[in-house]
Amino acid sequence: MSRPGGRGGAASLDAERARLMPTLQLDLFTGSGYRPDQTSAPTAGRPSVIASELDDTSLIAAIPHASLGDCRSLASEAGRRQLVGAIVALEALCRRFRGFGLEHPVAEQTAALEALAEMGGGEAGRAVKRIIVEKIVQGPGLNNALKAAARLGVGLPANVIVSLLRHESPEIRAGGCRCAGPSSAAIPLLLELLDDPDHVVAREAACALGRIGRNDARPMLLRLLQQAPSAAVIDAISAIADEECLIILGRIARTRPDLADAALAVLEIIGSPPAMKIAAASRGSLARSSTSSG
Repeated sequence: MSRPGGRGGAASLDAERARLMPTLQLDLFTGSGYRPDQTSAPTAGRPSVIASELDDTSLIAAIPHASLGDCRSLASEAGRRQLVGAIVALEALCRRFRGFGLEHPVAEQTAALEALAEMGGGEAGRAVKRIIVEKIVQGPGLNNALKAAARLGVGLPANVIVSLLRHESPEIRAGGCRCAGPSSAAIPLLLELLDDPDHVVAREAACALGRIGRNDARPMLLRLLQQAPSAAVIDAISAIADEECLIILGRIARTRPDLADAALAVLEIIGSPPAMKIAAASRGSLARSSTSSG
């Protein structure tokens, strides 16, 4: 049976978005009393749907007006199926709650963003970009949108990144760092954030600077490699690694099974003779360790 919303349906997304958005962009709620933890189904007495039992067309149609009780299962099922045709509906679900969530994340928006991140691809990334740029998600829910954007590799406009890096919330500043690119407007702020009182923000600023090849970040990334290595730190240092970094990457490859693949991959990406020598020695050490333990 064909799947109208499957991967092959990407070509019809623009037409579907144009058809749905004029009505779905309207605010469906008025007033300021909405709180996601106290919202019931929009239609009284409406039974919960079983998302896994819906065909693709019915699943997509149910998403934009999903109740609080159904939104997570519907969105999750769309993500599980990689239902590209559902991207328009998931974006519409977010837009339905535009203007809400200043104090609490909106559960429906959170579910939609998680599904978009799970789906992956350029169309999902562009939907998340519109949601952020047009301020569809606000307050603490913006952090969920930034997580989805970082996972999808979304590039945000420089003016948006600047506002995120200046945000009063450390979570939002950190999210802005994860989405920052080599913008001339963003780099001075990223340099300032290396001294941010929140250590997560400082770490993410260092990673952002490392990814764009700024040597300013090497001292902090080197310290993080030694004291708190992670896949993100290892990836960030690849463009600015010096000999000391290579040695530490080799040590991580030999002693941290959870990070060995990431360290070896970066050594091979660097590709210099010293990096390749360290990678080969680390692989040899791992092979000998595996043989002896077996």
